[in-house]
Amino acid sequence: MKISGIVCEYNPFHNGHAYHIAKTRENGATHIVAVMSGNFVQRGDAAVLGKLTRAQIAVASGVDLVLELPVAYSLAPAELFARGAVFLLRGLGCVEELSFGSECGDPARLSQAVKASVSCGKSDAMHQLLREGLPYPRAMRRLVLEQYGEELARVFDGPNNLLAVEYLKAMIFLGAKLQPFTVPRKSAMHDMLEGHSGSIASASFIRSCIEENEEYDELVPLLTAHALAQAGSSGCIGRLRNLERLILYRLRTVTQQELEEQFEMGPGLDGRILGARNSNSLDEALHAIKTKRYPMARIRRLLLCLLMGLRKEDLQTPPPYGRVLALNERGCEILAAAKGKSTIPFATSLAKLGEISPQARRYAELEARAADVYGLATRCITSSEQEYRAKITLTPPQEQETTETTEQE
Repeated sequence: MKISGIVCEYNPFHNGHAYHIAKTRENGATHIVAVMSGNFVQRGDAAVLGKLTRAQIAVASGVDLVLELPVAYSLAPAELFARGAVFLLRGLGCVEELSFGSECGDPARLSQAVKASVSCGKSDAMHQLLREGLPYPRAMRRLVLEQYGEELARVFDGPNNLLAVEYLKAMIFLGAKLQPFTVPRKSAMHDMLEGHSGSIASASFIRSCIEENEEYDELVPLLTAHALAQAGSSGCIGRLRNLERLILYRLRTVTQQELEEQFEMGPGLDGRILGARNSNSLDEALHAIKTKRYPMARIRRLLLCLLMGLRKEDLQTPPPYGRVLALNERGCEILAAAKGKSTIPFATSLAKLGEISPQARRYAELEARAADVYGLATRCITSSEQEYRAKITLTPPQEQETTETTEQE
């Protein structure tokens, strides 16, 4: 048995994700566990499909076990997003490998980038560039270019390279003994909106097709196409704009103290948020808050954290449990292998997991709240308190089809 871990969002699951899973199998993985964002994703948005649907599609498409990345970490910056996911994989105690996509495709080069990132990230020069208003990724690239040269600096141009670096840093920070395995991305860049290559496109491009009612069926597996069609006809596609009034209300009632409790609150950002409280639309508010230093994804994450009552203290400790969203028979074998080795509890019942400790209760309450908010992010409003009634069923294993290239957003 060789168990490989994948960190994902599957928003939505598409052909590139299927290819990544297939290449992970080709590398010897007999079992695959995925740590997946829930109903809200790291770019600061509502997922197009609910987490249980996305988890079921993943298991039907080659993953064996899907664990939920807690909402506090799915709405965190990349460093903590990666750290929370790697912590859950390490917590199982039986995962041997971390599989991820990268534009670089060279583990040795990525390891060099990790060392450069750690060195530059702690430097006085980095603090100075941030004080000058330069976004962290651009500041990092500039320092790596100056200190290590153009070849290594180019690693920091690839968005999936950046995530890969954070995964590797998280493994070092947590002492996670996982063997890194990277699948080179050949096309369909992360967040690419211009088009697609054959049957491969970025998740962002597919989401734009959904919004514009354009064809995307050839870019996703049949299960995803059916799920999206059904969600579209029933008004169950998740969209941030459906939360516009809720977010505007939260902006108009937020206090200075509540802003100070937010993890991503940087210098001057609290004033910009308070200055945007009389905005008449979500777009107006976002553009009033955004600056060169604070990109849109960070602002969206911050507003969602305010809406759901997340605080920076929720990220001061690692996830207290691992919640199972979907699994098949091989997934049951992963959980069996974890018995006696896991460092945190894993289960399907949120109610039972919430009884473990006060921190677990807080996390469970946040997940329930996030699910209730997500029920308002769709055109057809769903009932509240569904999180505690969710039924996790065993999915029969399915054979995995391969495609031509990679995508891992």
